[in-house]
Amino acid sequence: MGVRSVDRDAVRGRIEELRELINHHNYRYYVLDTPEISDDEYDKLMRELGQLEEKHPHLITPESPTQRVGAAPVETFGVVEHGEPMLSLGNAFSSEELLAWHKRISGLLGDEHFDLVAELKMDGLAVALTYEGGRLVTGATRGDGFRGEDITQNLRTIRSIPLAVPKSAPRMFEVRGEVYLSKEGFKRLNEERAKAGQPLFANPRNAAAGSVRQLDSRITAMRPLDIYIYGLGRVEGERPPTHWETLEYLKSLGFKVNPSNSLFSDLGEVEDYYQRWVEEREHLPFEADGVVVKVNRFELQERLGVVGREPRWATAYKFPATQATTRLLDIGVSVGRTGTLNPYAILEPVQVGGVTLKRAALHNEDDIRRKDIRIGDMVIVQRAGEVIPEVVAPVASLRTGKEKFFVMPPRCPVCGADVVRPEGEAMARCTSVSCPAQVHELVKHFVSRGAMDIEGIGEKQANALLEADLIKDVGDLYSLQKDKLIGMERMAEKSVSNLLAAIEESKDRSLSRVIFALGIRHVGAETAEILAKHFGSMDRLSRATEEELTAVPTIGPKIAESIVAFFKQASNRKVIDKLRRAGVRLEAEVAEPTELPLSGEEFVVTGKLEAFPRSEAEARIKGLGGSTGSSVTKKTTFLVVGADPGSKLDRARELGIRVLNEEEFLRLLREGEK
Repeated sequence: MGVRSVDRDAVRGRIEELRELINHHNYRYYVLDTPEISDDEYDKLMRELGQLEEKHPHLITPESPTQRVGAAPVETFGVVEHGEPMLSLGNAFSSEELLAWHKRISGLLGDEHFDLVAELKMDGLAVALTYEGGRLVTGATRGDGFRGEDITQNLRTIRSIPLAVPKSAPRMFEVRGEVYLSKEGFKRLNEERAKAGQPLFANPRNAAAGSVRQLDSRITAMRPLDIYIYGLGRVEGERPPTHWETLEYLKSLGFKVNPSNSLFSDLGEVEDYYQRWVEEREHLPFEADGVVVKVNRFELQERLGVVGREPRWATAYKFPATQATTRLLDIGVSVGRTGTLNPYAILEPVQVGGVTLKRAALHNEDDIRRKDIRIGDMVIVQRAGEVIPEVVAPVASLRTGKEKFFVMPPRCPVCGADVVRPEGEAMARCTSVSCPAQVHELVKHFVSRGAMDIEGIGEKQANALLEADLIKDVGDLYSLQKDKLIGMERMAEKSVSNLLAAIEESKDRSLSRVIFALGIRHVGAETAEILAKHFGSMDRLSRATEEELTAVPTIGPKIAESIVAFFKQASNRKVIDKLRRAGVRLEAEVAEPTELPLSGEEFVVTGKLEAFPRSEAEARIKGLGGSTGSSVTKKTTFLVVGADPGSKLDRARELGIRVLNEEEFLRLLREGEK
């Protein structure tokens, strides 16, 4: 044997070894959910196999793991004749109907005892997979039960479907299964479609069906589809005598079988199984709409036979409905505790999952437009467990032409203030700090430690003051009187005196803290400090235009727009007038101009420091006259690095910026503070 022949044999042997390894790890990961190697190690195996096959294309076989993805688009789907019909199931919607089904088949079997298999009825797409000579040769949809569409290329992309089976498998056999999209996968897919401006799928079943019927299998490959095998169709040779043994056999061949399947000896156990999943269905990673109950022994199945297109030996015991169709009478708008305007559906009452629904969530204006929901539409509503019911989609085919488009109101429905929706944000917001719908959250923020730091007002006290009508906005805190407070819950004379003293003390807080305390959207503590230094007074800030604001370093268009919208509201200006009359400081302290050690220097702190938190490091830099930034730019003077500094260190080296480790930074601070 020549050297070249040995080399060829070595390559062939390595390719076969890699395929076995990859198929083994696919089975561990996609079927058993117990991976043995990291994603990186798996990728290395796939890369090596791909490189070898690229150099030796004559060794590529259809069942190679590299052949799952990337086939060219097909013009139309071919037709596949099912060797055995893929039957539909009759339904039972109550325990009485399930008992009636059981009595009926018991009578037909002469009251012979029989076991039952219960399986979750997944909400996906039924498919048939045919294997010949150990290889997957055809994958088809159920179609009309007798003929389906040939979607082999697309099904080959699903990694839990084996492309090859052990040699011990029959020479030719067909398995049936349900292709599905997990709840998490469905959510991700719709998020991606929303970003791309594409119409959203109404539910995971539609998404799965749409995915396996793509003309381009590369699109199917990008979607996180999975499958559970639930039965054996046509087979050459003997089959196990029972359905349960068949499922165990299919598992041994490498097929993914639902681990929640159970074998029972009587109907009461099936009922318990059903009730358990009614309660726990929301925790399943996939959608399920019932339990399929089957007679276990095939010999008994044959005796019972088929009526029409439904087998007598099986039924679908359906869960209470989670979706229903009703009319959208109107779209209302509520105001959240942070000022967001939240549209909601006003529905013609409808029963869903045993509950009468009159309202449902619509999320936001973009979501309404994306789903093309109109007032007057017939809509699909969904209720899942304790989750707020939502409108899934309109039934566009039932439109009459009288339906109306929704428009977000330009003024707050609670207080009448202007509504703004900053560019790039999903939610519209009320701009008033005295809006009754959000004043509770604003009071909590105003009195917090980083803002006006008024001790004695927690969440309960804020609620009590609002409910007693002693305050309507944060400005009213400064007009609270002792005689009105005494007697309220947890308000004895001493605690009232302490509270009033804390309110009095807060009048001397810095201008930056007052600006921050007002709760202006996008204005945090650091931005408030920059604004206070630049404008020097609340009056000057309130008169600033967007152009003047964006001229200030670090103040972008979004922040500027929010500030201008805030001061435009008369209700907000009234609150500031209350603060002024109460004696709250609304001007910055004028400090004697002194040249501090770090004046003119800009620092960026990255990574974890051991001596103190990053916030304290930045405060000490500012105390010595320096400034701090969040990203490394050409203006940065020093980068202070702690543990795990990340990409900012690379950027600093690229720009030639001086890097200080923690020891060097502490030395610099000590020298500056002498």
